[in-house]
Amino acid sequence: MRIADDRGGRIGTYIDKYESLKASNETVVIDGMCASACTIVLGTISPDRICVTPKANLGFHAAWDFGPGGQQITNPVATRMLYQIYPSHIKRWISRRGGLKPGMIFLRGRALAGMYEPCYMDAQARTH
Repeated sequence: MRIADDRGGRIGTYIDKYESLKASNETVVIDGMCASACTIVLGTISPDRICVTPKANLGFHAAWDFGPGGQQITNPVATRMLYQIYPSHIKRWISRRGGLKPGMIFLRGRALAGMYEPCYMDAQARTH
């Protein structure tokens, strides 16, 4: 499976999606943006089945709901649940940057390459 431009969505949808992927033993190639709920892949799929390309870019932020006026309101319970999904090395990286907040923090480049194996695109990878 190839992740190239995934900006996230509902947490439950991604948990279901990655639980199915977990059973498949398929490799996950992160080859671009994987933000918000997309990052749940890091806590669901074994690190030895995840690889990153130089274009990989992970975006993390606090979980939120829509308020009565349509504005985004941080959901502390969902944010804690999201944080607990991540593996310990990702939790440490997030904590060193002040935790999950409304604003996006990005993990990419050398820092990301030090956490996951490099991969090279193959024509068989599917985009999701």
